[in-house]
Amino acid sequence: MRLPRSRTAVATLGGLAAALALAAATALAPAAHAQSLIQPESSSSIAGWTETGSYLESALTAGEGVATVDPPGGTPYELYRGVGSVPFAELIAGWTHIGDPDSADGYIIDNFQGSSSGNSKMFLLTTPSGATYKYTHTLVSGELYNNSFDAISPDTRWMVAGTWGTESSLQIFPTPYFNNQTSPTGGTLNLSGYINLSTPVNDIQGCDFVTATQLICASDDSSESIFANQFPLIEVTLAAPLDGSTVTGTVTDLGSIPQSSDCSGTFEPEGVDYDTATGVLRVEITQPSVCEVATTVYEYQQG
Repeated sequence: MRLPRSRTAVATLGGLAAALALAAATALAPAAHAQSLIQPESSSSIAGWTETGSYLESALTAGEGVATVDPPGGTPYELYRGVGSVPFAELIAGWTHIGDPDSADGYIIDNFQGSSSGNSKMFLLTTPSGATYKYTHTLVSGELYNNSFDAISPDTRWMVAGTWGTESSLQIFPTPYFNNQTSPTGGTLNLSGYINLSTPVNDIQGCDFVTATQLICASDDSSESIFANQFPLIEVTLAAPLDGSTVTGTVTDLGSIPQSSDCSGTFEPEGVDYDTATGVLRVEITQPSVCEVATTVYEYQQG
């Protein structure tokens, strides 16, 4: 004969079942999380691109970014930016950090950030003749002060920028000087729209356009909290070319940026440049530990 269970026994068994269910769910959680990570298109290289070489640059002058400059009537060259590239006038004005620049028609646009307590960021236009003009953007609600990079669209009318941390979108601005929504001699710069990303991304250090609807970006993300690999090189495919309005961008993890050094420790991806004339994609990563005085620049060609 089955004896009736007391209320205490029932409660104890119920509590035990709940505890077991919670333990089982907790045990399964890491596996479920792992399955949700974005997998790279390649586990050993950069998908769609072939590495053609690499070289070293001083982190002091090249550890923040790189851009191809093609001056009118002149010879194209690679422009580098590092912690030592901040002009003294900008430094004393409070613009202490320079990021990954871009260039169009020989004009150079640098991006600057100041103190975390500030309410603005600044883009500095340098003309082929060497004249400079400042464009200041006042932060909108929820916008971080960071100003990591700028990337000019192939038609030169729009400029993409980013902040820091986990971002679900990138910013779209009218390109200083090139867009008639801006003054040719500096002034205010207002947001135009956003690239809403298909998945969040972490710590984007640099981006450049490859086509009107394709951006390549370097992520300083080793957390493996969104992507299944460290330091992913990310492709953002736009639903349409930029026209100033908000557009969606599909995120693809092409693979990890190479990490090669005589020193051990944490690397830091930096700038990205695509040279439309040669088809060369350049990706920077600063070496770890005492080797951080050097930045490695990797070169790729499509295919």
